[in-house]
Amino acid sequence: MTKHIVIVGGGTAGWMTACYLARMLAGPDAQAVKITLVESEDIGIIGVGEGTFPSIRKTLKRIGLDEAALVREANATFKQGIRFANWRHAPSVDPSDHYYHPFQIAEQHTDLDLLPYWLLGEAGEAPWARASTVQQAVIEARRAPKLIDHPDYAGPLSYAYHFDAVAFGQVLRRHAIGQGVVRIADTIGEVRLAQDGAIAALVGAASGELRADLYIDCTGFRAQLIGQALKSEFTSYRDQLFCDRALAVQLPYEQPDAPIASCTISTAQENGWTWDIGLQERRGVGYVYSSQHTDDERAAQVLSAYAGLAPDRLEPRLLKFEAGFRKTQWRKNCVAIGLSAGFIEPLEATGIGFSEIAALILANLFPWSGEYEQAARQFNAQMQRRYAHVIDFIKLHYCLSQREDTAFWRDNRAASSISETLKEKLQIWRHRPPSFLDVDLNHDIFVEQNWQYILYGMGFATDLTGRAPALRFSAAAREEFASIAEQARFALTVMPDHRALIDEVRRSGFQRPAPARRASR
Repeated sequence: MTKHIVIVGGGTAGWMTACYLARMLAGPDAQAVKITLVESEDIGIIGVGEGTFPSIRKTLKRIGLDEAALVREANATFKQGIRFANWRHAPSVDPSDHYYHPFQIAEQHTDLDLLPYWLLGEAGEAPWARASTVQQAVIEARRAPKLIDHPDYAGPLSYAYHFDAVAFGQVLRRHAIGQGVVRIADTIGEVRLAQDGAIAALVGAASGELRADLYIDCTGFRAQLIGQALKSEFTSYRDQLFCDRALAVQLPYEQPDAPIASCTISTAQENGWTWDIGLQERRGVGYVYSSQHTDDERAAQVLSAYAGLAPDRLEPRLLKFEAGFRKTQWRKNCVAIGLSAGFIEPLEATGIGFSEIAALILANLFPWSGEYEQAARQFNAQMQRRYAHVIDFIKLHYCLSQREDTAFWRDNRAASSISETLKEKLQIWRHRPPSFLDVDLNHDIFVEQNWQYILYGMGFATDLTGRAPALRFSAAAREEFASIAEQARFALTVMPDHRALIDEVRRSGFQRPAPARRASR
């Protein structure tokens, strides 16, 4: 018997979920599962989630989306990490303050753990991100992470994407429909509940009653199904993460052939931070800030100063959000995916990442035999841990700041705004660096290397005095650091200019190596 899934809401979360479930559940004849997506043309989408995390490559490859089509149709560019400016010190104290969070895991060609030797100064003055990987040098030179003849979603350096969120949603929509997903353009006006509290039916303004075995809520912050109808409670973490608003604008390049940054540029401001994302034909720029510490008018002034435009020329879009998530994201026969499930903040581009994870887990827990409660318990436990762990990681960026210029930064360092789990980690790391012992590889989006890049980029001090006598391979470590520096110099001779690669992909796609000829006898 065919199972019917109804997804309410389009955008990135809705269409990505549709693509993934169609690929993993429906099968080529679409007999096992029928998927319908109801998308309102009267309700806009958020449309500013333009950054992603490297996991997106595995997801897009799995659903069968062509990488060149992504570049052409979604205005996509490559993202190799994040450049953080003025997070440690205010520009009045140190105008050159910055560090990188690259996506490439620290490179090692021996069994030697280099981080302790870096902490002892064996790499000289080089920051950890530069000493341990070639990617910082590649990012600074605005080079791409791969060559034109590398396979789809693969390259020598780890990467994600920047893209036009609206265009990306349209790419996913076309792909999903090609996979057999049925699209209904309608607005859901009523959610009818059964006596046991499950959803009995949805009522569309034009399509009438819609029934399904499973309903997926991708209605964004409205959470029309999981929140409004099923009353799943939202748990706020605004006592730890203060930012709750954003102003977003789109800025053209001064020249059509301007270099494209291959990282997100995050610049700390007086009461939050700005993002700066380079697409092919424009930049996406926004200011994320705390309404407890400033107002919208002042925020617009900060954004206009960063953009170099008068406030009356910006016309930014205002977005309101709250850091937190629903601990029950699967209730009865309804699953929330995307913003309806939760949102931390856009700092490390976790929003789309959570949608990817939720779709993957749902595909594995799909209640073929009607085991909804069992599947829901496992799904909720999995997602709760992931959200909770990410909150500590995001807070790490704020609580290590040495800025004193505003109450926003002072409040972020206050012990009362730091979770007990993060406090414990920071205490442990005073005498040993983050390792695999500190992460849950089954539930953490960010592994120990991600924590290391932020921790030491922010100037955290780990005292290895007690361990120093056991670190007996300083000469080998110095050779390894020198080898990485040499590899970085070589990378700059072979990795193409970021815009040049994008232009080439748009013209001719990725070039597939010709198959090797079999020798004739």
